[in-house]
Amino acid sequence: MRLLLDTHVLLWAAEESDKLSLKAKGMIDDPENNLVFSVVSLWEIAIKRHGKDRSFRTNPHVLRRELIDRGYEELTITSQHALAVDSLPPIHTDPFDRMLAAQASTEGITLVTADTTLAKYPCPVRLV
Repeated sequence: MRLLLDTHVLLWAAEESDKLSLKAKGMIDDPENNLVFSVVSLWEIAIKRHGKDRSFRTNPHVLRRELIDRGYEELTITSQHALAVDSLPPIHTDPFDRMLAAQASTEGITLVTADTTLAKYPCPVRLV
């Protein structure tokens, strides 16, 4: 199964954080799963890393290199993804999360998230 990790799950997995649930660890460690990260997450980190939220302190350049070295697939943003945002219900106000939901929906990738609001989108999603 292809798994698109949302930004927080991606950061927690990369940092081997205690915040990553056992369910998420199991999915990430399963060799049958193909792990995917979106450039949306790198963009979000690049924008938010100098703000007050300490969860975004990771250097996105280093993170990208580490993810690629670990075999993660990089998902770019396409015009189809951008247009899919328009058809999403107004569940979440965060534009990064909305794009992740649009990408999961468009690509048929399972979005892995710890965000209960993001998990309400009508796309393949696993709440961890």
